[in-house]
Amino acid sequence: MSSPPSQTTTFFIDRCLGKKLATVLRAQGHTVELHDSHFAKDAKDVDWLPAVGQRGWVVLTKDERIAKRFLERLAVTSAGVKMFVLVSQNLSGTDTAAAFTKAIPTMQQFLQAHPAPFIAKVYQDGGISPWKDDQTLLNELNSPPQ
Repeated sequence: MSSPPSQTTTFFIDRCLGKKLATVLRAQGHTVELHDSHFAKDAKDVDWLPAVGQRGWVVLTKDERIAKRFLERLAVTSAGVKMFVLVSQNLSGTDTAAAFTKAIPTMQQFLQAHPAPFIAKVYQDGGISPWKDDQTLLNELNSPPQ
């Protein structure tokens, strides 16, 4: 009898994070997709978010504006996006990669415990906290701002 197939998480690296994170995560055996491999460099967030959500990829970014702008949150919500946002700004590529690397085990647990869509914060020490959960995002979708 064969064991059930393991579910692999594909991490989508937003353009703002550069390529160092992808190199580090791939070296650790993670499946990674880069923004520029699938979308134009100037693609708007509202254009790539739905495609990434439909593919079931997990977004890694440091663009906090996505969580603060209504149209981007709408795209996250309607496409069922799972997003982790590094909230420690101005880190080097090495420190950014270290923060996400430390956070991966907690991210995997978070992914199991929290239904999409969601936006969670990632801190430099690798800690994670919910920011916008599925209910918050869905409520906002049903009651857009005036």
